[in-house]
Parts: sequence; structure tokens; C-alpha cells
Amino acid sequence: MIDIKLTVSYRSVFVILLLMYTMSSKPFRIIFIGIMITVQVMAALPYAYAGEEKERMGSTFTFYQENDLYTGTDRDYTNGIKLSWMSPDLSEYRDDPRLPSWGRGLIGALPFLDGPVYIRTVSLSIGQNIYTPDRIWDGNRDDGDRPYAGITYCAVGFHSRNTTIMDTWEIDLGIVGPHSYAENTQKAFHRWTHSDYPAGWENQLHDEPFLNLYYGRKWRLVPGAQEKGFGYDVIPYAGCAVGNAFTALNGGGQVRFGWNLTNDFGTLLIRPGSDTTAPVDDTDPRYIEKKSGFGVHAYAGLDAYACLLDITLDGNTFRSSDSVEKYPLRVHMTAGFAIVAGRFKATYAYVCRTKEYTTQKDRQKYGAITLSYTFDN
Repeated sequence: MIDIKLTVSYRSVFVILLLMYTMSSKPFRIIFIGIMITVQVMAALPYAYAGEEKERMGSTFTFYQENDLYTGTDRDYTNGIKLSWMSPDLSEYRDDPRLPSWGRGLIGALPFLDGPVYIRTVSLSIGQNIYTPDRIWDGNRDDGDRPYAGITYCAVGFHSRNTTIMDTWEIDLGIVGPHSYAENTQKAFHRWTHSDYPAGWENQLHDEPFLNLYYGRKWRLVPGAQEKGFGYDVIPYAGCAVGNAFTALNGGGQVRFGWNLTNDFGTLLIRPGSDTTAPVDDTDPRYIEKKSGFGVHAYAGLDAYACLLDITLDGNTFRSSDSVEKYPLRVHMTAGFAIVAGRFKATYAYVCRTKEYTTQKDRQKYGAITLSYTFDN
């Protein structure tokens, strides 16, 4: 029997977006209207569940690495790296002793996270993204090329999920500019790989701290019981981000098919809300106690963004800096495969992005690797 529960506590999100709307320029207000409508629609959608969920006591570590070296280029979004930890399952967020007492009331007030049949988890992440123009060996930047930019950040996420729905709030805090140390990372990597020396980092964006808030929901649509053997699922998702680094509305989905599918919410690229690889319950092959047990599957996904602000293209918020004219709409297309062996899950994906700014010469392509390990109870 499938029960239905409604959650309508979304007023705080609406107020934040309304304030951002009043401060935005007229051409982009349509995007904010879309964000507000999406948040309200997601709040009205039903929560479906099939009884109480069993808590898992094992945590999950995930390493992400994305680079266009895998596709033979060196431009635009050229490298991303992220390390995430997902906590064991919690009945309530207050059950995690790592959370400060003053923050538990704030977490409890976040909409969409409440519900007696949902398992809660907390995630902690650190990461760095690097963006460069096309001609990195030329210290004289072309006015039509994107600026050098680096982003280094830490993030805390609050997740509420069962076998069919996952809600995520994530807070990202970081810095753009020289103190992101993206320049140091790229120069060291290029020395190690004997690649072209990046000569234009003196033109990078200025230092600017940023604070970003993200909310997203994912649905896992599974056609019947698929605890073992061949199967497939569909994972649509939608979300929105607000902050001085990135403000956008996004939606998309992922289709997976293969042998012994992992009982999680797929594998996403580096972005807010991408911590989806932790098992939901005991039917996941990573919890099957068989020495010969394994899983393998292929997947394809699409992510669409309506972007109001992207600091790596629009430039610094409070200081004059290099910038380019961006496209407000962009799409990321992904095709990849995953292998599960024991408690390890490894994936590789080929990613193609549509053009992000008007003077970009070509679409971008890069490879994405993830490696996760789930601990026992």
C-alpha cells in the first residue's frame, strides 16, 4: 500500500526568491518566476512511501574528478575535484553529535525535510573548480574569451529520503579569486603532465567570498521489484540555487539499466546536491554479502539550466573584472557506466555541454570519474 503525505512548509524559500526577484534586472525576472513556481509545485507534489525505512549505520565517502584532459582539450571548465562524506542514516538530525546545538533548530525549520518515514543524512564536502580561456599559453587574453577563474568551497548538505524520493538542502561557502589557489593547482598539474603552461592567471577574477543556497528534489521511478538481476530505473530531478556565485533553476533526469542496479539516486556531476551515491537500504548490491556479488550498469542523463548569475562568466559582483556575455539557457548531456564490486562503486561518464557564452567557439566535452566506498554498519 502506498501512502501519501503533503508538505507545504516552503514560505521561507518563497520569501528569499521574492527578494532576489526585486533586485534582478527585467530580462531575468522570468527565470526567478520559474524558480518560484518550481519550488511551489515541488512542495505540492506528494511524498510516496512504502512504510518505515530501515536506518543504515554505514557512512559513504565519494571522490569526484572531472577534466577535459580525457577529451583532448584544455579550456573553459577544465578541472573539478570534490570529496564528500555522507553520514550514517539518522532518525532525526539532532541524533548526529557533530551538529552544533544552535543549528538544530535552524535545520528543523527547513522545508521539505520533515516526515516520520524518511531517513535523514548529513553530507560534508570540499572541492575546487577551475575555469580558463581557450588560449591558455597566451598571456594576452582575448576580449571574447572567458576569464580565468577558480572556485574553492566547502559545503554542508541535509538530505531526507526513502526509496523513491530524496530532498536536499545544501549550503556552499567558498571563495572565488587568487585565494581559491586554482592557479597553483593548474600550474602544478601542467608541470606534472608536461602540458602547456597557463600564462594568463594574472587576469583572473578578484577575490570574492560567496554564499550559495541550494534546494533540490529527486524521484526514483522503479518499475516493480528489482532487487537483483537485470533492471532499470528513471530518476528525474529539479532544483534551484540562489547566491552570489551561482543563481539558476535546473531540471533533468537520468536513466539507468544494467545488472544489480545500486539502490541509490544515481551518479551526478559535480554540482550542489550531487551527493546521491549512498545506498538507501539493504537491497543495494554493496550490502549483499556474496564474494562474487557485483553490479554493472550504464546510464544517460540530461541537465538543463536557466541561469541568472554565473560569477565565472559574469565577473565579480562588487568590483570591475573581466566577463563575457552568457547564454541564459544551457544543457549538460551525460553518458556513462558504473561498476560495483564489494562496497566500492566506480563510474566514468562522457559529458557534453552546450555553449555557455556568446563568443564560445565550440561546445565543451570532458570526462567525469567518481569513486565511492560505503562502510559496513
